[in-house]
Amino acid sequence: MTTSGITEGPTAPKDPVERRSGFFVLFETAIEATARAEGRPSQEVYLEGNYLIDKARYIGGVTDELILELLGNCAGFRKLVHSIGISVRTIKNQEEPVSFLLQNWGKTSKYETGTRLFVPCPSDGTEVTLKLEDIEWSEDDDVPGKFAFEFNHEGDLATASIIFYLNEGYSVPELITETPVPFGTSEYQDIIAQSWLHAGNNTRLKAAIDKAERGQDVTIAYIGGSITQGAGAKPIHTECYAYQSYLRFKERFGKEGGDNIHFVKAGVGGTPSELGVIRYERDILRDGSVAPDIVVVEFAVNDEGDETKGNCFESLCLRILSADNRPAVILLFSVFLNDWNLQERLSPIGRRYNLPMVSVKDAVTEQFKLGKTEGNIISKRQFFYDIYHPTNDGHRVMADCLAYLFSETHKSFMNDDDILLDQLPVIGNDFADTHLLDRQTHMDAARIEVGGFTGIDSEVQRVEMDANPYGTPQFPHNWMHSAASGEEPFKLTITSKNLILVYKDSGSSEFGKADIYVDGKLLLTADPHVNNWTHCNPVILYQNKVSREHQIEISMAPEDRDKCFTILGFGYNA
Repeated sequence: MTTSGITEGPTAPKDPVERRSGFFVLFETAIEATARAEGRPSQEVYLEGNYLIDKARYIGGVTDELILELLGNCAGFRKLVHSIGISVRTIKNQEEPVSFLLQNWGKTSKYETGTRLFVPCPSDGTEVTLKLEDIEWSEDDDVPGKFAFEFNHEGDLATASIIFYLNEGYSVPELITETPVPFGTSEYQDIIAQSWLHAGNNTRLKAAIDKAERGQDVTIAYIGGSITQGAGAKPIHTECYAYQSYLRFKERFGKEGGDNIHFVKAGVGGTPSELGVIRYERDILRDGSVAPDIVVVEFAVNDEGDETKGNCFESLCLRILSADNRPAVILLFSVFLNDWNLQERLSPIGRRYNLPMVSVKDAVTEQFKLGKTEGNIISKRQFFYDIYHPTNDGHRVMADCLAYLFSETHKSFMNDDDILLDQLPVIGNDFADTHLLDRQTHMDAARIEVGGFTGIDSEVQRVEMDANPYGTPQFPHNWMHSAASGEEPFKLTITSKNLILVYKDSGSSEFGKADIYVDGKLLLTADPHVNNWTHCNPVILYQNKVSREHQIEISMAPEDRDKCFTILGFGYNA
């Protein structure tokens, strides 16, 4: 059967099977073709750890612990699942099929020895059904690794559903389709109002709003993790909370079409404020070319990985607040699917400096517990794209929470006094003056002998900056050791109070461990496979009250001398 154009209503499976109990792990989920370093543009859906189990629990509504346990490995998966139904409906290019990938991680080599199955799917919403008994599985399969949808064109958008039909003897409740989120209603506005955690000193934010209304240039900037990057939003660059809240500010306060309101976005997935203090000068200030009027700081779900447990977060806030142009700082507390964030740890910093604070957690988590008939406005399935990131609806809620703060601040009287910065810190301010050191920036701050780290790694983490749909490489001016580089260590001599090393994590078997020495003593062995995906990993090498000279030496671990390792850069406080 061939179809063209948009099919009205649901379409029948190509190969109908008897009605089986089943549950969705994706349900009419927005997906986007993202450029990859290798292969076609794709949307990847990772399943390892608890990812697949959480999808079954929160998207499929599965509560049976036995069924959830079977999803934890390939043997249990094949015992439980009879067949997989996949349907994809593209927004355009419906004549072009989409390739669906199922990949298991292998026991011998994680990314290489497990089953890799490619299946072409029509892009008009027709369901393709894969019977597990018809698939030739690798004997080395360990755990379900990932699904992926591969497209021909970067930026293509689609909706996708994946349902697991179960073998006899297993059953789950049928998925109940939820009513759309009632955006714009008074009930919706009530939960948005609950996000206003702390009004704070409004002097700086009101000054920025007044400046915008006078037609002067105003820049609103955002720094944070993957939620600020836009993860879960489709398209990521226009549906993310940062861009949507910027649009609300622009529409409400901008002049002559809002051309005087400017947007800077610098979210990097999987990174804490420990990296944010290093990136701020480059990614927000653009090395002195940008002076933001408002900065939204969002690390409430990323900073569990911050070694300083809040010192870097407070340092970042003070760094921003201390600028000559007196920018406003807004603390934004996002939330994970399990209702967790670090609001309890970080909000005292906001209260010490009397900063405006917005809590998405306070807005949505209590009503998550209710049914639709009990006053629930948005469900977890509607809010979350996965266990970490919001859907388009979730990003809209976050944008509306910020817009509420803007609106209420605009209506309020301005405080008489500015924010007081000369106070004892809540946690610490040791990293407030952190600068980036790499091949291009602040090279005069240190003496460097690159040794065998002569290469430059071009396959680094990429993120969508500002309103751009394409990825910008993070820390491209790096030092890379490769198999042919030799054994000479990288040596850095620097005078500073603190030093943070940023190195590249990778899932590639070509990368290996490196030994890090400080003043002749082995401090740690950096392993790029702990997180096992390409991203930036900061680690503190030393933290002192007094600045003095230190020698850093980085060499490949003896068993990995023929491997790669990338030093992305350093953050230092003179």
